[in-house]
Amino acid sequence: MYFNRAIIIGNLTRDPELRSLPSGIQVATLSVATNRVWKDKNGAKQESVDYHNVVVFGRQAETTAQYLRKGASLLVEGRMQTRSWDDASGQKKYRTEVVADRIQFGPRAGGTGGGTPSAKSAGPKSAPQADLAPPADTIEYPEENINIDDIPF
Repeated sequence: MYFNRAIIIGNLTRDPELRSLPSGIQVATLSVATNRVWKDKNGAKQESVDYHNVVVFGRQAETTAQYLRKGASLLVEGRMQTRSWDDASGQKKYRTEVVADRIQFGPRAGGTGGGTPSAKSAGPKSAPQADLAPPADTIEYPEENINIDDIPF
């Protein structure tokens, strides 16, 4: 059995480039940077960066080009593929890239999350903070006394 799967979590190094094939299918190309941090023999922190070429097809390519910009974080799942071609001088060129099956957008850099405007951009305050409802993703837990003897394990 053979298995060709790549999973990359990183940041875009440039804005995605959207093109169309002669058949009309959309193709987006992007470059993703991943960091690796480790300590060397002397205990000094070392860091290296790897760059990955990614190709996305179809509707996912359009969405990627529309919403992602340089510096955005994302997760890419796909397969590794090496293609070759002859350049203008007749020299053989090779490029290894991840052909994405799925792209998942990461959190927005510097965003407030959830797509809601921040308090600063909402304009003048018309109500004190105490009158506002808690954010939708806040969970309020009931205050209960838990007896350790009641836990079955």
